[in-house]
Amino acid sequence: MRQGAAADGGTVLTGIALASCGYSLFSLQDAVVKWLVAGYPVSEILFLRSLVIVGITLAAGGGPRLLRSAARSRNKGPLALRGLLILVAWLLFYSAAARMGLAEITTLYFAAPVIAVSLSALVLKERVGAARWGAVGTGFAGVAVAAGPLGALQPGPAVAALAAAACWGTSTVLVRWIGRTDSTLVQMLSSNAIFVAGSLPPLFWLWRSPDPASLALMLGLGLVGGLGQYLLFEGFRYAPASALAPVEYTGLVWAGVYGYAIWADIPGPGTVAGAALIVAGSLGLVWSERRRAATT
Repeated sequence: MRQGAAADGGTVLTGIALASCGYSLFSLQDAVVKWLVAGYPVSEILFLRSLVIVGITLAAGGGPRLLRSAARSRNKGPLALRGLLILVAWLLFYSAAARMGLAEITTLYFAAPVIAVSLSALVLKERVGAARWGAVGTGFAGVAVAAGPLGALQPGPAVAALAAAACWGTSTVLVRWIGRTDSTLVQMLSSNAIFVAGSLPPLFWLWRSPDPASLALMLGLGLVGGLGQYLLFEGFRYAPASALAPVEYTGLVWAGVYGYAIWADIPGPGTVAGAALIVAGSLGLVWSERRRAATT
């Protein structure tokens, strides 16, 4: 574990690069889920996706050897908590998405990085400097500009979206906590095994047999989501949670790219302005960390 090196600016930049790639894949995953959720239940999509990741993780970790590592983990409680938090976040987010506009739910959900930075200071005792707080604030401002006025929100879905953000923000801090002693593959295996177990029961009455194209997309989600998880978890081995939280806002930029590539959605002026703020905040963070690396 590179815990001591994580405070060094050079390794923080490595973590930022890994997390940025991971979040780009998560945005692609969200686009595919958005495509599939119109015809299939969320639990079915999550089940097949997570089943693929479990298989890949076991193959990469040597099967029985990885299972023994997971069984010896001193973080069984945090591992279980993180898996449950993400499972709840998935269910809350996509339930709220059925009753809210994309701009509204995006703005509310992107409270997660703010929560993650706050918890990293309170729980992990990380020193959160002005540059990281500035990047978080600039990124959230960019999301708000891109989303536009929230208007009259329905209380139920809005609370669900904020609860999903709280679950996800807390889970990202737990990645850093668990990563001090457990490998990335142990974290991936534990989380996705919980997803499989948690999403299986509803399928006894919600299952809908997918056509070949939809099945291929669901299984492909396992490859995309698995690689995204691996890159993000590895990013947390190099960089503090407070440094990586602002990087999550780049997901909005990637969402615009994928939206144009898949649905030919042309971003409006507000989206472009918001994306510019997000990019500016992220570049400012990179510049600050590079400057810090040069002086250490």
